[in-house]
Amino acid sequence: MTRKKFYISVDLEGMACVVGAYGKGLSPDTPNYQFACLQGTREANAAATALFDSGADEVYVWDCHAMGVNLDYDKLDKRCSIVMGSGMRKRFPDIDESFGGIVFLGYHAYDTSEATLAHVYSSATFQYQKINGKDVGEMQVDALIAGRYGVPPIFCAGDNYCVAQAKESFDGIVTVETKKALAWNSCISKHPIKCCEEIYEGVKKAAAEADKMKPYTVGEPFEYEVRYKRIEYAQGCTYRDINNNLFERTDAYTRKGLIMKPEHIFEF
Repeated sequence: MTRKKFYISVDLEGMACVVGAYGKGLSPDTPNYQFACLQGTREANAAATALFDSGADEVYVWDCHAMGVNLDYDKLDKRCSIVMGSGMRKRFPDIDESFGGIVFLGYHAYDTSEATLAHVYSSATFQYQKINGKDVGEMQVDALIAGRYGVPPIFCAGDNYCVAQAKESFDGIVTVETKKALAWNSCISKHPIKCCEEIYEGVKKAAAEADKMKPYTVGEPFEYEVRYKRIEYAQGCTYRDINNNLFERTDAYTRKGLIMKPEHIFEF
């Protein structure tokens, strides 16, 4: 392990035994939310402990689901730095070339027919997003942002569709399948404690191999395409391309254009 700083990015939809609620996804008013926060804390702590046990000096845990105030912070390893809250100016605050890898926990697939809680940023707003004509999700965009600093994705835990997408996108990434998806609000899950044990071992393996893993990059500028779920969202799209023109509208729901860096995706 050459670089001894790591970032753990913690979403919640991909956690063990998490399915949200029919018609609502996973929000604080759904019965499954409190358990999702508990399991998110457990899985984050398992990953952080594995990194410290592997020789890490610094571990950032980013609570990145919704408003960023989900985890039970006093149950995390006290050596962690905790990134939380909303309104931050960029994803992965403080990230730079000194970080050795990104760990994705609780992530979910991009919109996929059978995946549990599959969506792209907002299940009410976006149907899909593509980069250079290829479907991507939150995990791929986050990896692109980290990749601009030379930081590779080294580990992913989520449902079977999420980990399959991770393996397709990122060479050599270590994964743990937390559950087998049955539909948007159902799954067959591993026991939550067993998942934490597997995450600990998987992250230790990923840390040992981190120096060999490559950052995720695409050529810049790249084509970004987004399809909305409502016509008025596409009408109101404010994305601008590298020439400062509004994105082309290719049909009633879809916009696309060339942008220079992945951070611009969050400037809609």
